[in-house]
Amino acid sequence: MTSTIPGTSVPDPDLELPRRKSGWSLQQILLAAALILPNMILLILFTYRPLVDNFRISFFQWNLSSTRPPLFVGFRNYADWFSDPGTPTIVMNTVIFTVAAVAGSMILGLALALLLDQKLFGRAAVRSMIFAPYVISGAAIGVAFQFVFDPQFGLIQDLLRRIGVESPNFYQDPKWALFMVTVTYIWKNLGYVFVIYLAALQGRRKDLDEAAEIDDTSPVRRLFRVVLPQLRQTTFFLSVTVLLSSFQVFDLIQVMTRGGPLGNGTMTMVYQVYEESFNNNRAGYGAAVASIMFLIVLVITVIQVRLQDRQD
Repeated sequence: MTSTIPGTSVPDPDLELPRRKSGWSLQQILLAAALILPNMILLILFTYRPLVDNFRISFFQWNLSSTRPPLFVGFRNYADWFSDPGTPTIVMNTVIFTVAAVAGSMILGLALALLLDQKLFGRAAVRSMIFAPYVISGAAIGVAFQFVFDPQFGLIQDLLRRIGVESPNFYQDPKWALFMVTVTYIWKNLGYVFVIYLAALQGRRKDLDEAAEIDDTSPVRRLFRVVLPQLRQTTFFLSVTVLLSSFQVFDLIQVMTRGGPLGNGTMTMVYQVYEESFNNNRAGYGAAVASIMFLIVLVITVIQVRLQDRQD
């Protein structure tokens, strides 16, 4: 009800909407704390604290097998790494392995997802077979692929012999050894990329596909103009997660090549952290390498996020 006096309008207090209370109640605060605090405690204990300790150790000279206390050396470990003649080879191995692993996994994963998104006979079984290697231990896969790439008795050697081609020595040639490890990792990681892309394809807008079909759009044009734009967020997510996982590959290298041949043939930065810390007893130097690797990954991830924000 309102007043009937001309030029005035007085709202009826009984018809006023209730005002929303500002701030959080004590019950909401306690609920949020109960849900957030356990996760924050775990993150602090098992992520942020080790990260801070790693940076701290990188400024010391520390032999893990010695009873002597760590010796503070400042930035000497970082300077030694940048001046080491083997560093360019290790960095190049890391770059080649990471780029090939990310590109190979995403291209092959997308291709398989596009194929098995169709109504094909036995596609459920094929999907399971593609995803299975992802859940198998990397050490087990590394042992299995040692027989695949064996230059005398392996599957690759047998196939090449049938067509009259001599098999490369994957364990003596550094380039072929890095190729061997990269192919093995792509095969293992393919199932993860495939499943994510397949889920994104099944959740895309079907009306756009129908419109493209009505317009008689070619399959290639439909892929680049209709399908791939809808997978942009998925592609960004995979580019970040696959990049991070490829930087951390250790088990395959340990089982298959141990960083060789010829010293640094397949040595990556993450494997160098292990080699320096536990085999060479230079924990401070290994921590410095880990810190540099962390900063590199952080910068790459920030650049990826910025590029994604600009596209959106």
